[in-house]
Amino acid sequence: MEKIVLGIDPGTNILGYGIILSKNNQIEVIYCDILSLKKIDDSFTRLKKIFEFIVNVIDKYKPDELAIESQFYGKNVQSMLKLGRAQGVAISAALHRELPIFEYSPKKIKQSITGNGNASKEQVSGMLKSLFNYDFADKPLDATDAVAVAVCHCFQNKINHKKTYSNWKSFLSKNPDRIV
Repeated sequence: MEKIVLGIDPGTNILGYGIILSKNNQIEVIYCDILSLKKIDDSFTRLKKIFEFIVNVIDKYKPDELAIESQFYGKNVQSMLKLGRAQGVAISAALHRELPIFEYSPKKIKQSITGNGNASKEQVSGMLKSLFNYDFADKPLDATDAVAVAVCHCFQNKINHKKTYSNWKSFLSKNPDRIV
């Protein structure tokens, strides 16, 4: 079965996005990058840009599903509110295009990719580099985080339907030919 997944690492300063193709138990990274909103002062204009951008990405890549990183509890309530708004607007864009939406915690994403729920962004990026034949060299960590969200989603789908592996390390050890 072939599926295109759009992964999003939401943010009001930098939003990461990644597109992957899951086909016959193989995953291929199609594209990833960021939307930088740092030069826009007005917070509502930033939200509008996120909505328009995500709609355009959906129209260009025609994903079958959206996977998005959920909020995490932090000490700064204002930061959490801003992140929640960015996440909500990205979800609204997906709803506008009638995409199914799946949400994963940062800990779940890191666990799925590295086997360690407390892994750093650099460790997640490093694992993705070792798994895929894709040049992440010039990609910001927010872009690789978005790819990790999409890959986590595909992996969770495998778990939910086949009940097989607890993380990518065990998956790879038993299926070294499954990653493109």
